[in-house]
Amino acid sequence: MGKVACLTGYKSFELGIFKQEEKAIHYIKQALRKELLSLLDEGLEWVTISGQLGVELWGAEVVFELQEEYPDLKLAVLTPFLDQEENWNDTNKEYYEMILSQADFVDSISKEPYKSPQQFRNRNLLFLHKSQYLVVLYDVEKEGSPKYFYEEARRYQESHPEFQIRSISFQDLQWIVEEEQWKDA
Repeated sequence: MGKVACLTGYKSFELGIFKQEEKAIHYIKQALRKELLSLLDEGLEWVTISGQLGVELWGAEVVFELQEEYPDLKLAVLTPFLDQEENWNDTNKEYYEMILSQADFVDSISKEPYKSPQQFRNRNLLFLHKSQYLVVLYDVEKEGSPKYFYEEARRYQESHPEFQIRSISFQDLQWIVEEEQWKDA
């Protein structure tokens, strides 16, 4: 059985990113690509996301790009509940649908619409139990939605030391920016 990585991070608005053309997305995708490439060397076969706007969907795009070189790599989108995109604007809905249409597996963990935060907790626990890795764009200096999953993963790791957390900080992103600027110079 191949290895599984769950991928998550900030939502786009938490990073102040509101357009798909923003340069910051390019650097975030580079950072995610770097982590996923190193995991592919360790037998990574599936990347799971819950389909949130931001890091998760950009990560899905990285998986699609990597599939050209690594056709065995697969993407699963497991939403915490049905119709999570219900209140999104049309641009975001279209983008989401495009990601779902290319994913290898799509399902909802809860077969009901949003009812309670417990649905997010259930998603976190399922992802942790089914994965060997967590790839997360999260910086402890900047609170945000990934905090809960990150803390849950840290607790899980205490009793499952083989579980690896690969976190990408803002400093890591800064290095990627500088590396690219140096290459372009």
